[in-house]
Amino acid sequence: MFSDTTIQLQPVFAQWIQNTHALAPSATALGATTSTSLTWGGGDLVAVGGKVALLPIPLGTADFLVHHIHAFTIHVTVLILLKGVLFARSSRLIPDKANLGFRFPCDGPGRGGTCQVSAWDHVFLGLFWMYNAISVVIFHFSWKMQSDVWGSISDQGVVTHITGGNFAQSSITINGWLRDFLWAQASQVIQSYGSSLSAYGLFFLGAHFVWAFSLMFLFSGRGYWQELIESIAWARNKLKIAPATQPRSLSIVQGRAVGVTHYLLDGIATTWASFLARIITVG
Repeated sequence: MFSDTTIQLQPVFAQWIQNTHALAPSATALGATTSTSLTWGGGDLVAVGGKVALLPIPLGTADFLVHHIHAFTIHVTVLILLKGVLFARSSRLIPDKANLGFRFPCDGPGRGGTCQVSAWDHVFLGLFWMYNAISVVIFHFSWKMQSDVWGSISDQGVVTHITGGNFAQSSITINGWLRDFLWAQASQVIQSYGSSLSAYGLFFLGAHFVWAFSLMFLFSGRGYWQELIESIAWARNKLKIAPATQPRSLSIVQGRAVGVTHYLLDGIATTWASFLARIITVG
């Protein structure tokens, strides 16, 4: 519906800031000889060995729309942090929260709707959404730079970008993010097995698995894990392949700690392996 070729939603304020900085040497900063960065505007670019490192970054409808994703993740993160500051020790729902300690799963079985309200839950949820917010920034930066900045320059001065400038049209839809960014740019690491990039592929596969596994720790209660472990114990005792055991599952608090640790570390490892394999492949 909204794009640079149909109904435009131009980021006019950002474009004004960009243009103001580009014209600063002749307008607001008369003592300066050049603007503070080539990204503000103008026709100059920086190329090293035929590879474009920096040039003016165009802003359009896609950037305006993606900005709202950043706004959403930042607002959710700040709201969780604000909630933690205001209600970590007391709230109208649980006025005696401080007496329950830094971490507790729920305020008793008779009080429904009182789970995930301890001070520890605010920490884990804040970390969770902090990572989500940073991930969107990294994805946006990577795709935008490959689409509109990074590339190669010919002897005639023609610039060819890595992804051919597809950010403006593809990033305005969820399908575009899935197909033209996540899937298209992960193809190098997915197809790396048996090549010189196989280490990144194995790293990507293993970290991705553990990252996905962490979600089960973050979004399931203790009863799920207790019954799951008891099922495994039943099978072991039935087959008599190991000594009899009486396992106990992690508490909800412990599970959240394990989950958020794996979510953060393996999410970073997954992104690192994928991005590195991508950049090495495209040169």
